[in-house]
Amino acid sequence: MKPRHLILAAMLILLAAVVAACATPSDGSEPTPCPEPEECPECPEAPVCPEPEVSTDDVPFYALWMGSGHANAEAEAFRHWDEEDPAEVSSRCAKCHSTYGMLDFLGVDGTAAGVVDNNAAIDSTVECAACHNEATANKDSVTFPSGVTIDGLGSSAICMECHQGRASTVSVNMAISGAEELAEDDPLGYAGLTGIDLDTPNDELGFVNVHYYAAAASLFGSEAHGGYEYPGMSYQIRFAHVEGYQECADCHNTHTLEVQVEECAECHIGVTADTLQDIRMAGSLADYDGDGDVSEGVYYEIETLTGKLYEAMQAYSTEVLGKGFVYDSTAYPYFFDDTGAAYSGWSPRLLQVAYNYQYALKDPGAFAHNAKYTISLLYDSIMSLNEALSTPVDMTGLHRNDPGHFDGTAEAFRHWDADGEVEADCARCHSATGLVTFFENGVNIAEPLPNAFMCTTCHTFEEEPFALLGFQDTTFPSGLVATFGEDVESNLCLQCHQGRESTASVDARIASAGVGNDAVSDRLSFRNIHYFPAGATLFGTAAQGAYEFDGRDYLGQFGHYAGTAACADCHDVHALEVNTESCTGCHGGEDVDTYRMDSTDWDGDGDTTEGIRGEVETMSDALYAAIQAYAANNADTAAIIYDSHSYPYWFIDTDENGVADAGEVNYGNRYVTWTPTLLRGAYNYQLSQKDPGAFAHNGQYIIQVLYDSIEALGGNISGMTRPAVSE
Repeated sequence: MKPRHLILAAMLILLAAVVAACATPSDGSEPTPCPEPEECPECPEAPVCPEPEVSTDDVPFYALWMGSGHANAEAEAFRHWDEEDPAEVSSRCAKCHSTYGMLDFLGVDGTAAGVVDNNAAIDSTVECAACHNEATANKDSVTFPSGVTIDGLGSSAICMECHQGRASTVSVNMAISGAEELAEDDPLGYAGLTGIDLDTPNDELGFVNVHYYAAAASLFGSEAHGGYEYPGMSYQIRFAHVEGYQECADCHNTHTLEVQVEECAECHIGVTADTLQDIRMAGSLADYDGDGDVSEGVYYEIETLTGKLYEAMQAYSTEVLGKGFVYDSTAYPYFFDDTGAAYSGWSPRLLQVAYNYQYALKDPGAFAHNAKYTISLLYDSIMSLNEALSTPVDMTGLHRNDPGHFDGTAEAFRHWDADGEVEADCARCHSATGLVTFFENGVNIAEPLPNAFMCTTCHTFEEEPFALLGFQDTTFPSGLVATFGEDVESNLCLQCHQGRESTASVDARIASAGVGNDAVSDRLSFRNIHYFPAGATLFGTAAQGAYEFDGRDYLGQFGHYAGTAACADCHDVHALEVNTESCTGCHGGEDVDTYRMDSTDWDGDGDTTEGIRGEVETMSDALYAAIQAYAANNADTAAIIYDSHSYPYWFIDTDENGVADAGEVNYGNRYVTWTPTLLRGAYNYQLSQKDPGAFAHNGQYIIQVLYDSIEALGGNISGMTRPAVSE
């Protein structure tokens, strides 16, 4: 037998023995029962794990953030979607009302950047991760609801993603026109309004809401088109505060969101958190709301204008649409009819103004972000309603725009918008920063687009607050140097109010043509003294800003009398108005048009009681008549007309009716058949028009210039008197 078979046999014998042992004993006794197994003890309950101790002590700015609106988990801004089914923040709202949505928009969660792909959970606020992540570190631009993208925003870009509003001029125009897309040449949608009756109710229209706290839209003004901007009107662009206070975080604590009032107090002396609304600067001296108070804070100017607009809206809705409305700032959709139902049957006009009304209310900081943009929107909205009201709102005393230096809507500042910067040749006087560049470097360079002048245009803060740039003299376009005297502040004014041409430049142009006085040359073109050349007039022949004829003597600087010889002696340097109270002591009244200090009948009209202004105006009119007569009587020159508002000012009078008709005033019809004599006369006429204060700045000098120009053109000077130059 093989070994493995032996092993198997042994195992079988052993098994048989075991079975025999468990069998009933051979003596018949009972087998021993198997013992009952012990019950397993119950397992003890697992101990409850303690809640982990979470410490925020090391989280920077956590305590500051916890006290802010961004962290208020009970606020409507984060609880609005709790009753939705499912309870989620919709993708339309999630970017700004949840951290998850912002991370989705930024693409930090792995989804595409620039769009929110998914609804978001309701259990977040604006948390640390929403603003502090790899995407925001490099974020520099924002696309506004108007479709305009603004670059170079730095750390403010993340703030502006949510504080830009949700509508714009474009939204309102598209709602009115029903357009779904816009043509490339009509980016704001105005073309869609053609043919639409603004006062016809439309049940398809609903209120367009800018949304809450659209601070960035206010700040950028007409660059972002956040308000409803009326076609054909000019609006302020970005409000430029002063260096160091241009971005969101320069003025607001980024975690508490509060205004850093201690920073404001550097310039706004004594301001506190409770008096921010009282701030008003010297560049805001217009009485916007017409209540006669230009010392109240600009906040209150906006508040009053907003109230006037509301009254006008109610009058319009009742009179034109036949139904009233009420407004509730806390209840969507804000405008309700008399029954409490959502207002319906909007007319396009009412929709436009209601949008601006809401716009002014929903940025409570608009007075600081860009007050004048908001003011212009409110003013234009009232103007629009007045077009349809049988009893228009009385706008007497209201002001839309500021005095010239601060009028950000003016052509003087808006001319270069399409270029993106103010060219070097114009930047010294038409940008907010060019004068400083010229003062520090003696040169002009291209400068950023301005929203009018800033404090730092004329003032420096390096040694003491609000010290003026210390110009000592002025080199006029003639090359002559003049000054009011050492350390006289008005020398600064002369840097821009000096004109841009002179006797020298006109003579140089004539010399280049190489023709006789009455011969036409295509090398001649009009030379424009430019606007408000008061300094050139005031200094007379010391500046030679006017065209001075050979062989004639001219008066020099008009000295007036001690205390009234310089710009700031007679003009409020911010409001630019004449300080008539300084005039009344000698002139006896506040109407400067009546002032004269002699009884000579300069213009020969027999009236020696009219003001010197009247004398200048009569002679200026006589010069214009002489210019037209000369052009008509010269066989080689075309008939000529003048338009003070349209460059290059002189045009061909194609129908020879002596009037500047609409079809004639365009660059293609500019006057081109110049002779030296005609050019000299036209230059001096322009000077008389572009310095409206010439009668006061140097009345007898301008009379000399007008007299000589009329005479050179062959005009009638009989009865006129030319002021003499004393030895």
